[in-house]
Amino acid sequence: MSKTLVVVGQGYVGLPLSREAVASGLRVRGLDLDGRIVDSLNQSISHVDDISSADLASMVCQGYQATTSPLAIAEADYVVICVPTPLSQDNSPDLGAVKAAARSIAAHLRKGAVIVLESTTYPGTTDQLVKGILDDAGHRIDEDYFLAFSPERIDPGNSVHGLRNTPKVVGGVTAASTRKAVELYSRFIDSVVEVPGAREAETAKLLENTYRHVNIALVNEMAKFCHEMGIDLWSVIDAARTKPFGFEAFYPGPGVGGHCIPIDPNYLSYEVKRSLGYPFRFVELAQEINQSMPRYVVGRLQDLLNERGKPLRGADVLLLGVTYKANIADQRESPAAPLAEVLRLKGARVAFHDPHVDQWRLGDATLRRVADLDSAASASDAVLLLQRHRDYDVEHLAAISPLLFDTRGAASRNSRAVRL
Repeated sequence: MSKTLVVVGQGYVGLPLSREAVASGLRVRGLDLDGRIVDSLNQSISHVDDISSADLASMVCQGYQATTSPLAIAEADYVVICVPTPLSQDNSPDLGAVKAAARSIAAHLRKGAVIVLESTTYPGTTDQLVKGILDDAGHRIDEDYFLAFSPERIDPGNSVHGLRNTPKVVGGVTAASTRKAVELYSRFIDSVVEVPGAREAETAKLLENTYRHVNIALVNEMAKFCHEMGIDLWSVIDAARTKPFGFEAFYPGPGVGGHCIPIDPNYLSYEVKRSLGYPFRFVELAQEINQSMPRYVVGRLQDLLNERGKPLRGADVLLLGVTYKANIADQRESPAAPLAEVLRLKGARVAFHDPHVDQWRLGDATLRRVADLDSAASASDAVLLLQRHRDYDVEHLAAISPLLFDTRGAASRNSRAVRL
């Protein structure tokens, strides 16, 4: 009889994990508290970019089933936690969903089950918080359960690196827990990388995203002074990336989005300050720079309009691309939202187009995508390219727009567009 895996959370991390696991022969139950999502999943209707409804139909045929009942945990040989870990209003980690999942597991634990946390968090969450909840319920590690951390590395929209062919880092609270978790992931991941413990695995995830966060902040700050000095930063990056060693290209933009970059480094900064009493200055500076970009872009746009004798107040501004990443529908932490709010505060009339988004919730308003992109671009006072979707012909849009401000370097150097 095949073993049972319960994946807690059926979003951008949990659903792809469920797909690979059920394809490997595991009996998979997708546990999610949102009844509407569960109903849709069981009807083979996907809400995740990387999983099509056809993929989901195949999963259901292979035995996948979604549920809202934590009783499914009582049958599980493996439980993987893939719940959100956002920031609270004071920018401290909100581990409410992780705690709730751990309590449900503690209440329904099957003896010998292997539990893995994949939700991004600060070092010590697995061996202190999760283990503490299980221990307080009377369960003993390496006897009643095994516990590990394995950071998710899902990259939505990436057609080259998926769950199966992206190396999986695994670190257990004990050696036996590491071994058990490695056995699980080896069933459907090509390469599993063992690390000494759960804290090393937790910190590896934070290092990956902090590395990107800091380097994006570097080029965002360079974008500001290169503009003032009359230097084309995009040409600078193209030149630097010809070096075959010691350099990796990062690019500026209107801000950072998704769960990873704007949120995850704060977990590391939080734990350093909480445990050691001093700030992680690189992270805090990077956060300051990256969060300044939406307002900086609006300032640049205002200057460009002024040069054309047009004030920003009362101007019609068309935003192109409101998702956090190109070619997907995911809007989590997209810089388009704070940027649009600044535009509205300064009196601009904001419209949007995104091939992946029909309606866009902006503060207390819901905007509908413009029906005809060419007509809207021609009629606007300014077009602001925020996301480099493959559907956009940037050179054409620059030719028909009174002003196109390109924040992604999508236009050629000789284009009519103005690049960040």
